[in-house]
Amino acid sequence: MTEIKIILEDIAPIDLYGVNDSKLTLIKKRFPNLKIVGRGETLKVSGEEEEVNQVSMVIDVLTAYYNRFGNLSENAVEQILGGNSTKINKENGKEQLVSDDVLVFGNNGLIIKARTINQRRMVESLSKNDMMFAIGPAGTGKTYTAVALAVRALKNREVKKIILTRPAVEAGENLGFLPGDLKDKLDPYLQPLYDALGDMISPEKLSYYLENRVIQIAPLAFMRGRTLDNAFVILDEAQNATEAQLKMFLTRMGMSAKFVITGDITQIDLPKHQPSGLPHAQRLLKDVEGIDFVELDGTDVIRHKIVKRIIEQYDKK
Repeated sequence: MTEIKIILEDIAPIDLYGVNDSKLTLIKKRFPNLKIVGRGETLKVSGEEEEVNQVSMVIDVLTAYYNRFGNLSENAVEQILGGNSTKINKENGKEQLVSDDVLVFGNNGLIIKARTINQRRMVESLSKNDMMFAIGPAGTGKTYTAVALAVRALKNREVKKIILTRPAVEAGENLGFLPGDLKDKLDPYLQPLYDALGDMISPEKLSYYLENRVIQIAPLAFMRGRTLDNAFVILDEAQNATEAQLKMFLTRMGMSAKFVITGDITQIDLPKHQPSGLPHAQRLLKDVEGIDFVELDGTDVIRHKIVKRIIEQYDKK
């Protein structure tokens, strides 16, 4: 049996414990075998040594989170406590517990992490490979997870820029009838990429990155002739790239780059006489060293529960 006293120095008790100890209750539920008592600025924890030490490190993380974002919501506490695996980082000589699942701390205290088994496989795959294909139906978090990985790489200075691209293929609509210049026509089509970035980067910083081309968002055709180096590059909606287009894109890869290709082979918008390059690449490249394929399915859907049911019904056809 081990007992420790944690003195709250960088966070007020009310901010850590919550109103009526609501956040402290969440911590107690996460560690049911421990006795945890908060009295003002002193938190007393007793129980098995390993778990007691874990609580101490969790308090460090919660405190660091509060000091970084100026708030600590119950949702943030739940997400931090819900990390499936942890590691200890040392920063300024102080040990901190960090969830391996957390990819990015987004805006307004949003914690962005891999939430399903296959999303975690995406994270693990890219740590071992420089090119990864993530293939699965809508709502499985393919693009969102890929963008989070890209933002993390940029923040960690592993790359100098992020490049996001999509084939300019209309999903049953005609871009030519939209008003404005090419950018005006394409921006709504690329909106999902902007939405993901908007969750992860402050508006001011995102505007700066876009203006200075640290983050570039462009149609696939604009990649021709380029060498994409020191970059994290995402090709979204790859099922709408032809075989020639996909070959062109994949061969743009520079010496220091990470490529993620996402797509859903059940939603191909190409004309019937143009085969998609994605299934072709899957067959052709499946055994190439340094390239990995992660398949997502209905179990990874994190949208409304009805979406999962819709996918299941279409799969029965």
